[in-house]
Amino acid sequence: MFARKLAAATIATALTVLPAGMSPGAFAQAQPAAPASGGASETYRLLNLFGEIFEIVRSDYVEEVADRKLIEDAINGMLTALDPHSSFLNARSFRDMQVQTRGEFGGLGIEVTMENGLVKVVSPIDDTPAARAGLRPNDLIVQLDGEPILGLTLQEAVEKMRGPVNSPIKILIRRGDAAPFEVTLNRAVIRIQSVRSRVEGEIGYVRITSFTEQTDSGMRAAIAKMREQLGPKFKGLVLDMRNNPGGLLDQAIAVSDAFLERGEIVSTRGRRSDEAQRYNARAGDVLNGLPLVVLINGGSASASEIVAGALQDHRRAIVLGTRSFGKGSVQTIRPVGNQGAIRLTTARYFTPSGRSIQAQGIDPDIVIEAARIEVTAPQGPQRREADLRGALRNNDQRPAPGAPAAPAAENEERQQEGAQDYQLSRAFDLLRGLALYNQRTN
Repeated sequence: MFARKLAAATIATALTVLPAGMSPGAFAQAQPAAPASGGASETYRLLNLFGEIFEIVRSDYVEEVADRKLIEDAINGMLTALDPHSSFLNARSFRDMQVQTRGEFGGLGIEVTMENGLVKVVSPIDDTPAARAGLRPNDLIVQLDGEPILGLTLQEAVEKMRGPVNSPIKILIRRGDAAPFEVTLNRAVIRIQSVRSRVEGEIGYVRITSFTEQTDSGMRAAIAKMREQLGPKFKGLVLDMRNNPGGLLDQAIAVSDAFLERGEIVSTRGRRSDEAQRYNARAGDVLNGLPLVVLINGGSASASEIVAGALQDHRRAIVLGTRSFGKGSVQTIRPVGNQGAIRLTTARYFTPSGRSIQAQGIDPDIVIEAARIEVTAPQGPQRREADLRGALRNNDQRPAPGAPAAPAAENEERQQEGAQDYQLSRAFDLLRGLALYNQRTN
């Protein structure tokens, strides 16, 4: 049986096939008698109760409802009552999920979960309708096209957000204590480029937006290209996983392994102690020990928390930003014949030091809140030593060691970047400082 572990929200269960012509109530009554002592007899009584209610709804509800819908909704209700990440996937939803993990799907471009009956944004995906409209982590979706979310399952809400490409949808958002506001989005085909990269001076920058099947290979290719471009000038790497909702567990392990020489990456512990699993790194660091800074925030969830936690525990990276989302549970996808699949929470994640990620998240080594900064004009003329009457002249006009003068255009570009992304600007500054320190101590 196919089963793939996700480091993102998921669901699971098994179906019993009734004999032809037999109702659920009759099936429950026909089961062999359970032992008098034990919980099995109570289970059969409850199954009989379910069968009776099924027959009442089937015959007396105000409108006729298909048996399949009643059964699927009952299964989904059982699973969603367990935790926010367990659910039932019908055949169509299962196909959509398989497409999504390959890195392309249709929709708005947001990773969501359910909280108190409302849909909560875990994070928007880069360059999607949701990201361009300014949706943020922790936004609550209250209405879809004027219809309240309350009463819908997460799967039903997600299906309503899907639709034909370029078709509009109106979403009512509640953000903190502010008054709800409406946003109109046009649906699009979401093609996730899970890895993006560029070079800033002598520092590499890699952004991972989600963990799909191409993430590890894409990241390694990006770093190899940087090495080829910079050669011995390569000073370090910023790994940006802000607003990364997670994805495939094996890809999170592979990305962590890329920077670690040895040791545990993550462990999973389920209901039974004999099912605990540990994943260890193999020798080989793609950066050969160069400094690494990892950026996270409240939208960094699941797989991205595994990577940040492993690199932090092994002191391989400095984690910078704000506390992550705290989704530390494992979901397993289990197909059920040709009826779809169940996504069931089966274990919890633990970092190498034994920390549980669940509901706690990863605390950064250096807390840097998201902010915008502006360069203020000096108040009045600035007097320096050289302005004082009779000041001694400096005959040595050489620039300070390790501090070459940057062109005015480059300075202006860096100031603009800092105003737009304060956290990233601080990450670059930290790496430049580490590179300078290493250069002077070697």
